[in-house]
Amino acid sequence: MRLPLLKTLRLPRSIPLTAIGPFAFLIAGALSLVTATWAAGVVERRSAEGIAAALAEAGHTWAEVTTDGLQVELAGTAPTEAARFRALSVAGTIVDSDRVIDAMDVVDPAALKAPDFTIEILRNGDGISLIGLVPAGDGREKIVEDLTKLAGDGSVTDMLEAADHPVPAGWQEALGYGIKALASLPRAKISISADKVSITAISDSPAEKARLESDLSRKAPKGIHLALDISAPRPVITPFTLRFLIDENGARFDACSADSDRARDRILAAATEAGATRKNACTIGLGVPTPAWADAVTMGLAAMKELGAGSITFSDADISLIAAETVSQEAFDRVVGELESNLPEVFSLHATLTPKASDVATAPVAPEFNATLSSDGRLDMRGRLGDELSREAVESFARSRFGSGSVHAATRLAPDMPMGWPIRVLAALEALGELDNGAVQVRPEIIRITGITGSTSASDTVARLLSDRLGEGANYELNIRYDETLDPLLGLPTDEECAGEINAILAAHKINFEPGSAQITADGRDTLDKIAERMKDCADFPMEVGGHTDSQGREEMNLALSTERAQAVIAALMNRRVLTGNLTAEGYGETVPIADNDTEEGREANRRIEFRLVKPQVAATPADAEDMTGDPEIEITVQTPDDDTPKPKARPERTGEN
Repeated sequence: MRLPLLKTLRLPRSIPLTAIGPFAFLIAGALSLVTATWAAGVVERRSAEGIAAALAEAGHTWAEVTTDGLQVELAGTAPTEAARFRALSVAGTIVDSDRVIDAMDVVDPAALKAPDFTIEILRNGDGISLIGLVPAGDGREKIVEDLTKLAGDGSVTDMLEAADHPVPAGWQEALGYGIKALASLPRAKISISADKVSITAISDSPAEKARLESDLSRKAPKGIHLALDISAPRPVITPFTLRFLIDENGARFDACSADSDRARDRILAAATEAGATRKNACTIGLGVPTPAWADAVTMGLAAMKELGAGSITFSDADISLIAAETVSQEAFDRVVGELESNLPEVFSLHATLTPKASDVATAPVAPEFNATLSSDGRLDMRGRLGDELSREAVESFARSRFGSGSVHAATRLAPDMPMGWPIRVLAALEALGELDNGAVQVRPEIIRITGITGSTSASDTVARLLSDRLGEGANYELNIRYDETLDPLLGLPTDEECAGEINAILAAHKINFEPGSAQITADGRDTLDKIAERMKDCADFPMEVGGHTDSQGREEMNLALSTERAQAVIAALMNRRVLTGNLTAEGYGETVPIADNDTEEGREANRRIEFRLVKPQVAATPADAEDMTGDPEIEITVQTPDDDTPKPKARPERTGEN
């Protein structure tokens, strides 16, 4: 047996037999080392694979497994401390926990804070674009769908991102409100967060601006901070007018115009320096005669400060400065000389120093014309006019401006009236027409106008009118007070308020027609008059005029008749000078009864006209059931004969509504 082994190993003949034993032990040791190394590698690999599989099955895909001999190291960043502990526990079920080395990190808790969900929506003539971060889920698709309906033929550019975090309180309410607000704002930017909605928009006019601000403020959900920045186009001011005076009542503006925000700030600062203490408004508009307007005005206000009493009026590039009688000749010459020397070349200055009272004490009594406008619209005129032609011109103008039945004239004819007297009287009456009530006094040396108005710009308008009609050198005194209770812009109704008021009119007396005809009966005229009066402030809101019949007759005939009756109502409103561009006629025939057609009372109730507001269709959000006001469509209801409570009518499904 030994000889074959030796033959197989082929030991060198030179190796003595005594060395064979140690050599065999050496080979056996090498084999054992190789086997042990291989076995250790197998153990490491299987441990790593087993732990990695167990971690993946438990959802800990963030954990990394490495081995070093019998030791297993876990690395990676755990989302929470609990997740790190669970990963260690999972590894301990595969290998002895003493062999597991924890090299894991934990995410900073501050980094786990929920993100701020915000959306910024920009709408213009080309379409709608939106960017921001919204909660994950189907909410994003719903937002895009709603805005696509609003965009119409325009495009919707979606740059939203989503994050899987809890929806913050107030988010759905703010989002629903913002999207609904966009429906009435064709040019706007709306920024939406969970607790705030910021709206920047451009309106078509100051009246539209006031209407939007009122409407948006009333519809804002509770708990949502609303920031509005709605601008209106700058008006064209002609002539470009500014009037500043200092008298016993202090320093103030009668009219103020500026061509930019910076110019306005400079002018108001100069007025404050000249002694003005009340809060002044300065209209920013178009039509400035020169870019040096603010330079000239600030110089003029500084001159008024030096004089201490009097007035200065700018009408385009013409300047009239009237110093009070208390100003000395020396001060007048010095101040006027400095002003003339420093004004921009385009401006022309005419300066007058009022004579002392003692110098005119012996002058004859000056002629005078007075007119008083009462709060009920009655105009009383008295005083002197030069001739019969002048009196006819003044009375004709007054009747055309204030109404034939509202003018009472008690004027006298006097020869030798001052040059331009009729023009001064007509200008004063035209200025009085800008007030709700007041009085004018026309004298050769001055025109005084006092009164109350519901327009914040009335004083500007009156000053501009007098300067335009009488020239920049005209001397006049204005004492016009603003009363917000008379401001028509503050009392503009919302669309829902219009709906409610028209509803009340229809509830009091329905619109009736001749049998089988679209001819409105005489008893419906008063109702139409009242609706027409209310529509003066509601014409901007799209409304549907719906016609309904009873079930008598053929269905096709009833449908056509109901349409003709709705069209007849719109025509009747148009004849009453109502802007009907936002009114559409729709006939429903007998399809929407509100009472039993088997009785005469029921048929009478079913023969009716209904108005309803038509708004853009916006998909409902959870906010619609809570704080949001205003539905996509708001019914105008009428009362049934047996019930004094207005009831909404059911509507058939319709297509093509916006």
